Amino acid sequence: MTASFQFPDKNHRGLASTLFCGILVLGLGLAAPAIAAGGDDSSGASGGASAEKKANPGVKKTDLTTCAPGEVWDKKKKKCLERHSGVLPDPDLTEYAYSLAKADRYQEAIDVLDLLDNPNTPRALNYRGYATRKLGRTEEGIGYYLKSVALDPNYKQVREYLGEAYVIQGKFDLAKDQLATIEKLCGSKDCEYYEDLTDALKTAHAL
Repeated sequence: MTASFQFPDKNHRGLASTLFCGILVLGLGLAAPAIAAGGDDSSGASGGASAEKKANPGVKKTDLTTCAPGEVWDKKKKKCLERHSGVLPDPDLTEYAYSLAKADRYQEAIDVLDLLDNPNTPRALNYRGYATRKLGRTEEGIGYYLKSVALDPNYKQVREYLGEAYVIQGKFDLAKDQLATIEKLCGSKDCEYYEDLTDALKTAHAL
């Protein structure tokens, strides 16, 4: 004989139906993420990146964003703008010039720095020195570095770049003076500016 179980009244049957529906909905809910993960969602991250690339073909996906020649990057609006005087505040133009210099676009970096209302800040002078030095004009670059140091003697990065310029010239004692200053400013040798200048001296067999 086959045993069967029946709820004694319709109220219990209604409860069973409700429980069954709840379990079914829960199962579908758990399965949905897996289904979505396996699908082709063209509106996801890759689609967004593609759209941005089309809108700004000069944008490079790096920590230091750059645009096409003749443009500057507006980090607030997240788009490239035509380069001209006053297009961005001085601090933004200064940092964008550094982005260009780090992307090996040295003359463009200098051109952007030429747009500054006040080109004689420690950072602007440091970046101008960096771009100028990278163009092979080391002595001129050192001149900008020294002006930056005079404005802010505690600016560690310019000390590193100045030391590297001295290494290029073979003035290792002067480079080591900058290394010692960086150690004092950082409070230890565990400092990226100290490490980078140390590497430059080691490469030149001066340490």
